Amino acid sequence: MDSESLAAAGLLAALSRTVEIFADLRHPFVRHEHISTFFPPAGVRVGIAFVLPDGREVRFEVSVAADGDVFHVEGSITADGSITAEGSTIADSETLLDLPRKTLPDVGAALDALDDYAGDVAEAANRTIDRLLEEIA
Repeated sequence: MDSESLAAAGLLAALSRTVEIFADLRHPFVRHEHISTFFPPAGVRVGIAFVLPDGREVRFEVSVAADGDVFHVEGSITADGSITAEGSTIADSETLLDLPRKTLPDVGAALDALDDYAGDVAEAANRTIDRLLEEIA
């Protein structure tokens, strides 16, 4: 296999690991949906979204994107929207965790950073959901 094919295989393996990490996240009182989106020119975002009883969607995501000769890796937890006591929706967005963007020249280093960020975001998931549920009660 040439180096480009090895890099592509490494990317697929890293994305599979990341999807598996997020697939293992569950909370007994909150429904969830898996996220995977591609964005131009060469990026992918994967994660999971939980919908809280008050209507807020909490997203746990990581992304990796190629941009010329570098790769950008990011990770975040965000909460979007909520429902008031009157039933109206507030379309606010709150960043609960924003890992610093890493810009790396090597695909191997980018995939290592993606693994690290997926672990960091997943580690905070249940703790974050529990805290948000306590705020609702």
